[in-house]
Amino acid sequence: MEPHRPWNGGHGPHEWEGSSSVLPYLGGFVLLVIVLVGLVGWYLWYSGRLTLPRLGRPPSAEDEAKEILAERFARGDISCEEFLERASVFNWIPGIEPARVPSRMRRR
Repeated sequence: MEPHRPWNGGHGPHEWEGSSSVLPYLGGFVLLVIVLVGLVGWYLWYSGRLTLPRLGRPPSAEDEAKEILAERFARGDISCEEFLERASVFNWIPGIEPARVPSRMRRR
């Protein structure tokens, strides 16, 4: 019987030297996915396609007025010209800067 030698796969610090482990690649892949998700989220937020909740802050009076104006226009209470005229008072361009959607009108 031949004795264990370090260069023949014996026990010691170099036992796993020739093997290829997936763990370093998996950790790098997970980190890459997290960075990509973060960059996509930042881009969507920066471009205005992703709006974040106000996290407990009450809506401003201007936001409430825009909401009421949009609801009246949606119901047909005011004409398109009147809606645009009143929206210009707030320096609000409907379709460019969205009004806050009230919670009671969101789909569930």
